[in-house]
Amino acid sequence: MTDFNDAISFSLAHEVAWPRDPHTDPAKWGVHHEDPPPYNRLRGPVHARGGVSGVIWRKGEELQSWGEPDRADLTFSVAKTYLALLAGVAHMRGLLPDLNEPVAARLAGIGFDSEHNRVVTWSHLLQQTSEWQGVCFGMPDQVEHHRRVSHDPKPPTGRKGEARALQMPGTYWEYNDVRINQLSLALLHLFRKPLPEVFEDAFLRPLGASGPFRWVGYDDAWVEIEGQRMQSVPGGSHWGGGVSISARDQARIGQLLLADGEHEGRRLLPAGWSRLLTTPCPIASFYGSLVWLNTDRKMFRDASPASWFMVGAGGHYVWIEPEHDAVIVVRWLDGAHASGFVSRVADALARR
Repeated sequence: MTDFNDAISFSLAHEVAWPRDPHTDPAKWGVHHEDPPPYNRLRGPVHARGGVSGVIWRKGEELQSWGEPDRADLTFSVAKTYLALLAGVAHMRGLLPDLNEPVAARLAGIGFDSEHNRVVTWSHLLQQTSEWQGVCFGMPDQVEHHRRVSHDPKPPTGRKGEARALQMPGTYWEYNDVRINQLSLALLHLFRKPLPEVFEDAFLRPLGASGPFRWVGYDDAWVEIEGQRMQSVPGGSHWGGGVSISARDQARIGQLLLADGEHEGRRLLPAGWSRLLTTPCPIASFYGSLVWLNTDRKMFRDASPASWFMVGAGGHYVWIEPEHDAVIVVRWLDGAHASGFVSRVADALARR
């Protein structure tokens, strides 16, 4: 019997209530149906999922796994953090020297040229304070106005999708998947190469990722760059598409971040990039750069204040716990019981 059996049994007993196959009962799968019409539909492919799965690593060693840790499942907004990692690659390659530079200064003609948008910086996009206004592949930013997500302490002040007055970029925090997709489009234009290829070359191959990996976009999310047709991928699976990856490969990425971007003597991210990701947003201390923070233990009482999380709808958590040199991945866990799982893992880690 392992130290983590209680936590694992708890997770297996609290699987998210979504159907295993999204096509059997679409109204109970995903988050798109909460949007106002005509935006409450899938626009990219999705696929059947597995059950609750996970891995627990400490000091780079796998201590425990359960479920199907090698199954490639959709991760929803865990993919947001992958965009932040790609921004790090762009920085390391000299494509993005200054995160505080307005996007329009480097990329014209892709939606950042209006008087309001031309002051939006890369940092604003990474911290979800951009207030970017526009339409990204048919989806207006307004669809995500008044979005309510777990771990956001700010109460909603209007109905989802109801227009609100825009603020100056950098002065208002809002979880907005349309703006995230606009960030992804901007990164695509920076690299001038499909982001899934960049991600595989920069991270998955050097880390020795073992499972299948897919990152796909919406059916109509195609652009032409230097005569080549490329698909822009979303930072999640809100409207379909997104990243499919295994729990073990998610842990490999988490371990890279725990090691500040270095793997087997090779630097895959700029030194200090993990510190940058976990620097609290000036107007939202619970959030960094596309990662959730446990500032003052407000997210999870029993995780350390230094811990941070990649979080996706449907019960996806990648928990990076520096206090124990640990990375914990759990998938398809009912979010209402996430704190119970975290508490049990934290207790087991403390007793080792």
